[in-house]
Amino acid sequence: MADESDKQRRKTGQGDQAAEGGAQYSGDTAVDAAGTPMANQPGTRGSSSVSSSRGSSRRRNGDRSRGSSRDEKRKQRMQSRVESPPYIKRQIDTLNVLGEEGLSIIEHQADELLRDVGMEFHDDESLLQLFREAGADVNGTRVRFEPGFCRATIQASAPRQFTQRARNSNRSVVIGGNNPVLCPSWGPPFVHDNTNGRRYATYDDFIRLVKLHHTIPYLHHSGGVVCEPVDLPATSRHLDMLHAHIRYSDKPFMGAFIGVERATDAIEMAKIVFGDESMRADPVLYCVSNTNAPLVMDGNMSGALKTYAAAGQPVACTPWVLAGAMSPCTVAGTLSQVLAEALATLTLVQLVNPGAPCLMGSFASTMSMQSGAPTFGTPEAAKMVLASGQLARRLGVPLHTVGSLSASKLPDAQSQQEGTWSLLMAMFAGANVINHATGWLEGGLVTGFEKTVIDADLCGKVCSFFEGIDLSENAMAFEAIKATGPGAHFLGSEHTQQNFESAFYESTSSDANSYEQWNAEGATDAAQRASLRVTRLLDEYTEPTLDIATDEALQVFIADRKRALGDASYY
Repeated sequence: MADESDKQRRKTGQGDQAAEGGAQYSGDTAVDAAGTPMANQPGTRGSSSVSSSRGSSRRRNGDRSRGSSRDEKRKQRMQSRVESPPYIKRQIDTLNVLGEEGLSIIEHQADELLRDVGMEFHDDESLLQLFREAGADVNGTRVRFEPGFCRATIQASAPRQFTQRARNSNRSVVIGGNNPVLCPSWGPPFVHDNTNGRRYATYDDFIRLVKLHHTIPYLHHSGGVVCEPVDLPATSRHLDMLHAHIRYSDKPFMGAFIGVERATDAIEMAKIVFGDESMRADPVLYCVSNTNAPLVMDGNMSGALKTYAAAGQPVACTPWVLAGAMSPCTVAGTLSQVLAEALATLTLVQLVNPGAPCLMGSFASTMSMQSGAPTFGTPEAAKMVLASGQLARRLGVPLHTVGSLSASKLPDAQSQQEGTWSLLMAMFAGANVINHATGWLEGGLVTGFEKTVIDADLCGKVCSFFEGIDLSENAMAFEAIKATGPGAHFLGSEHTQQNFESAFYESTSSDANSYEQWNAEGATDAAQRASLRVTRLLDEYTEPTLDIATDEALQVFIADRKRALGDASYY
């Protein structure tokens, strides 16, 4: 049974009026069995009217009536764009930094590393036996491969492209080909906002971030550990995080990555939502299994890998490297090690379950050779991700990598310079899944709320740019040019009137007004404007519909698992 607070929530308008057997709820809005909001029926109240009146009635920190009117017009224009594509269909080519000879040199050295050095797989004898039976040379935990073995194994069965299904089928994403998918920040134990500063993350922060990401049309994925809610027991918090993704968003989401037990919990919860048979037909979860560079994978990572692979869920096999510490301090040497680790772990996925979807991952950045601190947005990191894209395409699997990374402590010029460079390089690399596209601060220790919405604007620009150039008859505008003629302007032309609302990308974070207008409206900087936008987006958030019986089944499962797992504050 659902807990008492959940029952009370439903009594206040989240489902008790809906038809029995097919009842659903969406925030404060009850819906009937057909999915029609009961707010549109006599005598009921819906969250859409509540949130819109609340959002439009508030005035904060220097808002003026003129600015508010302009905001409302912008909101109306943006509303028409909310139903953006569920992922990017890239029309601009990749940027290649290596030719055939260079790629062959990298691939040859990766094969030599796997033959002469090998890779270690710790804490799981069953995986070593799997490698042994496939013909690899296994000595203790060290596994060596003959040149070409890994590539042949991967190319024999790994799919080039697959679909991760979302709870809302309109938000399902195609992973592979020319289709990038943008995901939010993952893993930080701290959060930051302008009001409260830097602090340990809580479950309330986690939920607010999931809701915030849900409102951003340029984020195609709900992600995973968008922050680490340290106020919850470490042994069971993965259950609450998964439930928040399912409850507060209907975008695709990631599973739990650490160990067999957590991965199994994620799969069981997904079965409740999607159904066992449906999961077998199309993946509904996403796993990232990182190596412990150089050339090691521990039992927690390999345990999750084999669990998701056996269930037919995609695994991004991702060497996590800071060059100079975890790999050589050269781009070429790092690339050969990254490829070797990816080949070995991708091979493991295919040995566990031939045909299971998998991605070559690459998290390769640099470090300060003076302090040892991680550095991001560097030209060397750019070369590594661009070359990784080429290597993944030659291997025939999608590429997983990372986006708006920054070592900055605040959503400032440094954070945007580093983040913009990193995200653009990932896009030009032809990446198919880009994690940390929003929110990342302080080298991954912090998810920033303001940074999230500033990065979201960057994501919007990226989405628009990589759509390419429209060459339709309307876009060519021959008749408009002809009708306007020499020396005139296009402001009043019929073509401009028909297209002005969608002609150009409209930034959600920049201020292009005159100095006088900017000053009269509060003289806000980008971070201050972003803070207001965070509040506005959360005010306007509407909870997506979730079947009540499904949610109750999830809560029963979670309660049972929490009793079994206990409440320790460590893994």
